[in-house]
Amino acid sequence: MASTSDATDTPRPTAAPRFPLGQCVATPGALDALRAQNLAPWTLLRRHQCGDWGDVCAEDAQQNEQALIEGARLLSIYTLPDGQRLWAITEADRSVSTLLLPEEY
Repeated sequence: MASTSDATDTPRPTAAPRFPLGQCVATPGALDALRAQNLAPWTLLRRHQCGDWGDVCAEDAQQNEQALIEGARLLSIYTLPDGQRLWAITEADRSVSTLLLPEEY
């Protein structure tokens, strides 16, 4: 069976953490959105930490992969069951990871 992947494909998420989250914080809007869907913040933070960048475009996924090497900011975007989007951002120095609504940026 032929594979459709090539050297430019973004690596798949792993079960192991790929970077430290630092202090984890969430905005009130993000917490409200998660509560409304009965979701725990750590669920999305764990996906983010394991390299599941969610709904980012291919270019942003590649930037995240490069950021892991260079120590730059990381961004994931997750769409909740109700269609609301949440961002997970880890700062370049890995001191803090934040869950927030895009309009709270």
